[in-house]
Amino acid sequence: MSRIKLKIPNTLLFSTEITVRISDINYGNHLGNEMILSFMQETRLRFFQSLGYRDELNIEGIGTIQADAAIEYRGESFHGDVIKCSLFLGDLGRRSIDFYYVLENVDNSRLIARGKTGIAFYDYKLKTTVSIPPALLEKVQR
Repeated sequence: MSRIKLKIPNTLLFSTEITVRISDINYGNHLGNEMILSFMQETRLRFFQSLGYRDELNIEGIGTIQADAAIEYRGESFHGDVIKCSLFLGDLGRRSIDFYYVLENVDNSRLIARGKTGIAFYDYKLKTTVSIPPALLEKVQR
């Protein structure tokens, strides 16, 4: 069976740490696979907040919508672990940005997962994708 293999770009945009909560644990007594996507979203939100935006629904008056996602699971994580979540810049399109993520255990540097999301810029009133706001592009390309 072929597996997803993500190539992480070189441009690191942001890093944050997230502690694994008891509600993140599944019946196997480790971090649930669905929580990796949640950690990726939290990392992306914190990145946008670091740029001065309140949330993902108002970036220079434009919202975002997740167009795709991929996750490469690499290791377990447990309640109380602190996960370093790093966000990297991938392809910049006219209407979307690819973000890549690396999640590692802070204590032992063990790789937990790699991920990718395609984020499109979206006008929720018009129900259509729109161009990336120029002010955001300027901030991301610095």
